[in-house]
Amino acid sequence: MKNLTYLLFIQALLFVSCSKETPHADRIIINATIWTGDEHNPEAQAMAIAGDTLLAVGSTAEIEKFKANNTEVIDLNGAFVTPGFIDCHVHFLAGGFNLSGVQLRDARTREEFVQRIKAFAETIPDGTWILGGDWDHENWGGELPSREWIDAVTPNHPVWITRLDGHMSLANSVALKLSDIDNSVKDVDGGTIVRDAKGNLTGIFKDNAANLIDNHVPEPTAGQTDKALQAAMEYVASFGVTSVHHMAGYMDAFDRARKNNTMITRVYAMYPISRWKTLDDRIKREGRGDNWLKTGGLKGFVDGSLGSHTAAFFEPFTDTPDDSGFFVNTPEQLYEWVSEADKAGLQLVIHAIGDRAINTLLNIYERVENENGAKDRRYRIEHAQHIQPSDFPRFASLKVIPSMQPYHAIDDGRWAEKLIGAERIKTTYAFKSLFDAGARVAFGSDWFVAPPTPLEGIYAAVTRRTIDGMNPDGWVPEQKITVEQALIAYTRNAAYASFDENIKGTLTAGKLADFVVLSDDLRTIAPEQIQHVKVLKTWVGGKEVYRINE
Repeated sequence: MKNLTYLLFIQALLFVSCSKETPHADRIIINATIWTGDEHNPEAQAMAIAGDTLLAVGSTAEIEKFKANNTEVIDLNGAFVTPGFIDCHVHFLAGGFNLSGVQLRDARTREEFVQRIKAFAETIPDGTWILGGDWDHENWGGELPSREWIDAVTPNHPVWITRLDGHMSLANSVALKLSDIDNSVKDVDGGTIVRDAKGNLTGIFKDNAANLIDNHVPEPTAGQTDKALQAAMEYVASFGVTSVHHMAGYMDAFDRARKNNTMITRVYAMYPISRWKTLDDRIKREGRGDNWLKTGGLKGFVDGSLGSHTAAFFEPFTDTPDDSGFFVNTPEQLYEWVSEADKAGLQLVIHAIGDRAINTLLNIYERVENENGAKDRRYRIEHAQHIQPSDFPRFASLKVIPSMQPYHAIDDGRWAEKLIGAERIKTTYAFKSLFDAGARVAFGSDWFVAPPTPLEGIYAAVTRRTIDGMNPDGWVPEQKITVEQALIAYTRNAAYASFDENIKGTLTAGKLADFVVLSDDLRTIAPEQIQHVKVLKTWVGGKEVYRINE
């Protein structure tokens, strides 16, 4: 018995000794300039990775102790590293599908718009729907396109192409016929059907009215959807995006990709707010997901968009004094959805652009919180573009996350003032005012509406130089923020916006090894040069998923 006790004692000592041994890394990153995003350890030169997780982050000397004989050593020669960018607002599958659709975003004239559609139609079989587009009528002075522009060049193809904001679309006559729509169609609540002076349809349908055509567009096959998802993941990886918050739809495609282990982008997938009970049932049945695919958020709408004159304002648009926009859903309906979903423990992720829409949503959030009691909700307002000054402190006091898209500022800044005037412009895309008020600002792109390029988003937030080159010192320059604030909005705050701050958003030991290698240190170069910085490598879960062609 005495010998057995001694043997057990020796084994225990050996176990304790072994447990204190430094774990070996599968790979180590050395000689880098790392912005970790971690307030307690903001700078580092090296990282140790085991599996999909960071073992340690520190100096090269500190990290080399994790090296074993079979550890891969990657020397970055001083390159700049940040946590993987998290895009807090994408329409991921729509973006993937649009990569293979007609490209109209940079069509500068009516003639170029028509010619591109004509050329695209010639490449696809008769009867195939022409979708996507992302056109912008401001490129040619603001005149809305009409079906009369394109009918002659698309006699055998239904056309249903969307403005880049996603809030109005153009149908040609073939698409109208297939949708059983003619001039007798009745107006739609929460939407607009545009007609000419004689009452004839122009083919433009805004917001809820677009459902009249959407309901007749053939559903893509599972194979087409899977292909679009793969294209989307590869595309955003090339811009350093490692996680996205997807604004509803195509859940089957995400489930298939997760089951087949083909995901290279982490996805937080929303459900439409009207289907909150479906999401609640899924979570009760399957849980919220894992590090690759997660659910729990509900996407809703208060109003439309600025460019479509469908955002809801307290005062009329400057250029259309009889119009102040409208609500896509009534405040009563929104309150009912928010209240019930909140009771079920679901996150509310709701679009509001005009100052009246934002104020109304803040009021609903405050009411529901008072009625349902205190808890960690992380309510979000998507876009939060045009805020009345008295509402800035409410974002912080109510702990509402403004989920914003800085590229929109340098895009809309070309024409927004003529729509809402000089006074309201002062608090539009008000990044600095929100940071100063203590709000936890999170950034994204709104892809397909805008490019899924965080570096362009950071450039936009820091410089506010409009894409037409007309504001070299910045459009509404008092709303510029620092590079570090923009990085935080794309990483640490973005992770918080999906309840994921414990696993990503900073480069910290124990978190996922999601990071981006950039050609330049964003903090030290001239701000106007940020748009030219290149993504050299993107890593997700300790694996390289993108490398620049050199």
